[in-house]
Amino acid sequence: MVSVLILTKNEEKDLPGCLQSVSWSDDVHVFDSFSTDSTVQVARDAGAFVTQRVFDNWAAHQNWAMANIPFKYPWVFYLDADERMTPDLIRAVRSAALNPGECVAFRVRRRDFFLGRWLKHVQASPLYLRLLRPGKMRYERLVNPISLPQGPVGQISGFLDHFPFSKGVGAWLARHNSYSTLEAEQIRKNRLANHRFSPLRALIAKDFHERRFQQKELFYRMPARPMLKFFILYVGKRGFLDGNAGFTYAVLQSIYEYMIVLKTRELETSQRPTIS
Repeated sequence: MVSVLILTKNEEKDLPGCLQSVSWSDDVHVFDSFSTDSTVQVARDAGAFVTQRVFDNWAAHQNWAMANIPFKYPWVFYLDADERMTPDLIRAVRSAALNPGECVAFRVRRRDFFLGRWLKHVQASPLYLRLLRPGKMRYERLVNPISLPQGPVGQISGFLDHFPFSKGVGAWLARHNSYSTLEAEQIRKNRLANHRFSPLRALIAKDFHERRFQQKELFYRMPARPMLKFFILYVGKRGFLDGNAGFTYAVLQSIYEYMIVLKTRELETSQRPTIS
């Protein structure tokens, strides 16, 4: 009754555990960006269907998947290779797909783990739209895409467990180095297009995703963003309650934010007209 979509690029280490957590579905699709390791073979050995496409940016990649992958069922659960569905979440997903009401998508609660500890407090947001009707969902932004459902959204119980440091801190930094490049490009793109921004809607917009988008844009305009991000995560979100893992994670996120600041500044400088 529910298909599964897993996005991959060189995920031979994490994919087996992910596939095992979704083995309850008889329609598992691995959407691969031409991995150079054994990811594709791991997927096929587990009975998953493999579709490959060159990755360009997150929104375009996910929108292509929604429009072109031949899912067997009307509902799709989307996850990454370093994520695992818990038994409670599986039961909730099945129940929601059987009785969705008017909803076209459902949010799930994600638990991020670091240094053997659940980052219960330091996460910016634990809610993600992952159970969805493909024809009713589209994505925007080059990276960290915003989900835009075309209809009502619900929320289901259970946890999606996430292990972002499964390949080590070095791999996390390398991944976020590439993310920061796309974030800088997105910021520059928005500013050149005079993208609609409203500080008021960042606070009062009724739609969760509209509010999140406006809050991101408001945040990009703040001074001393890296330090502000650390303060928000470690103090505002009470990340200190997550111990050493919470402190380290908040520091890493502030470093990531600083990479975005530097790359945005570099783009603006390189694209600024020269005066002869």
